[in-house]
Amino acid sequence: MKTEIGATTGGIDMVDAIVRYETGNLSTEETVQMFAYLIKSGTVWRLQGSYGRAAHQMIVDGVISRDGEINWERLGELND
Repeated sequence: MKTEIGATTGGIDMVDAIVRYETGNLSTEETVQMFAYLIKSGTVWRLQGSYGRAAHQMIVDGVISRDGEINWERLGELND
């Protein structure tokens, strides 16, 4: 799947989301949504290594599936 710069996916402008993630201005929910999209599209594996490592950890933790589906219940458990 090709993503255009500034494309909005699932209500998230990916460029804005990445900038906000890099500057620490993305909520937990927005971060998970961003990573879910990046995993689903396969883009996360082509970005710098820290994105792939963060995505991998979210998959291992059960927050996001390998196909990019979010497990909100699991996220809630980890945040408790």
